Amino acid sequence: MTSNRLLPGALVIVPLLLAVAAGARSGSVTPPIQAEPGNAKSGRVTSVRYLEIVTPRVSETCEALGGVHGVAFGEPVAELGNARTADLADGGRIGVRAPMRSTEQPIVRPYLLVQDIEASVEAATKAGATVAVPPVEIPGQGTFSIYILGGIEHGLWQL
Repeated sequence: MTSNRLLPGALVIVPLLLAVAAGARSGSVTPPIQAEPGNAKSGRVTSVRYLEIVTPRVSETCEALGGVHGVAFGEPVAELGNARTADLADGGRIGVRAPMRSTEQPIVRPYLLVQDIEASVEAATKAGATVAVPPVEIPGQGTFSIYILGGIEHGLWQL
């Protein structure tokens, strides 16, 4: 798949995720699904904490997203793989970065906020997921993990 075909795809997915987040804040859409076991005890609903976009066209993607959604992307953040980030009104962030290795493919990966990342990883594993990245703390950012299920990469984030 070429990067020219991925950018339009990202521009379709990102507005949908942003619209759901905005609608949930305003009460105009159904709230997100109740969280996996990592959140179930608290009764919190799931929200996107970090939306990661990996693309070889970082500047163009930031420019397009900024223009479409009225967000401003900052300088690269080393702790996030040199992603340029933009803060969202609901406390989440979008990060756009280049692939960090030659085998990393372009992807849009949402990281859902959880209360207990260990319990969430365990629940995903019991459901048949493969853990691609076990929980890793990023100083000053939180702890993240990635699992793969059905060919889809899912991210988890705990503050």
